[in-house]
Amino acid sequence: MASDRIEVPAKISSRHPAAAPVADGQTPWAIKGELILNCNCTVFCPCVISLGKHAPTEGYCQAWAGVRIDSGYYGDEDLSGLNVGLVLEIPGLMARGNWKAAAYIDERASHAAYEALINIFSGKAKGTTGLFKVLVSEFLGAERAPVEFTTEGNARRLMVGKKIQGEVVPVPGAGGKDIVVTNSEYWMGPDITVATATLGRVRAFGRVWDFDGRSAEICQIDWKGPR
Repeated sequence: MASDRIEVPAKISSRHPAAAPVADGQTPWAIKGELILNCNCTVFCPCVISLGKHAPTEGYCQAWAGVRIDSGYYGDEDLSGLNVGLVLEIPGLMARGNWKAAAYIDERASHAAYEALINIFSGKAKGTTGLFKVLVSEFLGAERAPVEFTTEGNARRLMVGKKIQGEVVPVPGAGGKDIVVTNSEYWMGPDITVATATLGRVRAFGRVWDFDGRSAEICQIDWKGPR
């Protein structure tokens, strides 16, 4: 799942415009990698096509997600090789907000990288994930944890101790090829691989969820900010 590596700026300065703070004081950032998500919807989650205007199949959404950062930076801080786990809870239509969210940050992250990832995944850093700042009404918290994102064959696994234990696999289409929703306007990315969970357990922040056999998504991400 390797992707083109983003050049990580060695120093913030006017000589490196990609890393220089923009006029409003926001820090430039970018991450490339892969995201997996498993929710309580039956296969397939309607939010991808409706862009959150159609209710989840159960009327509400509970989900966990994992992000593998193949390459990335926040200002002059290298984020490459780090992983993030997320817990999301949405009471109804995704686009109506009132989300609850929590994050598990790779324990290997430096203090600066930890703070950077909190800024990105809380929406504070603006850009692609800026919608979190608008849609999330309660940030349950963030913790350092051993966040493992691994790939074996076509299976992707996210393990955050006993708090999130997940594995997703693509749903096979004609000829055994993956079913992919392409050219969408979904915020995560335009191409979403339809998947299902072979394991989807959350024991975190008072939540006890089991989403084995439920809807899942696989997406190559290319996110950036602050604009």
